[in-house]
Amino acid sequence: MAITLVNPDGLPAIDVYRQVAVASGSRTVYIAGQVAWDAEGRTVGEGDLAAQVEQCYLNVATALAGVGAGIGDLVKLTVYVVDWTPDKMPQLLDGIARAGRKLGETPAPPATLLGVAALDVPEHLVEVEAVAVLD
Repeated sequence: MAITLVNPDGLPAIDVYRQVAVASGSRTVYIAGQVAWDAEGRTVGEGDLAAQVEQCYLNVATALAGVGAGIGDLVKLTVYVVDWTPDKMPQLLDGIARAGRKLGETPAPPATLLGVAALDVPEHLVEVEAVAVLD
């Protein structure tokens, strides 16, 4: 595999992601921010952060599969959440866990979480962009 995920000594070990990704592959894949749209462009889980997070992660997996990659090839996730407050963390984690169960593994590359005022359409509560590296 072209990716090694680690939590180096001296940095906190975070359950939902690793602090560092070491990539030895030669092809980089950049995935546009994925929102909670299904294949027909309909919003999934309107008003439900966990359902939208799940759909975003499933869309990232679909994008990866489309180029012959998988969750294990991820090296970086950036998650944008509308009106973020720490009390939304359980919903975020629930959505990630639900996607992980459907995918057979939970993505855990280095990740950044950003609170934003709004996204492309008012119904979208979260957007996830990703970078992967392939052999």
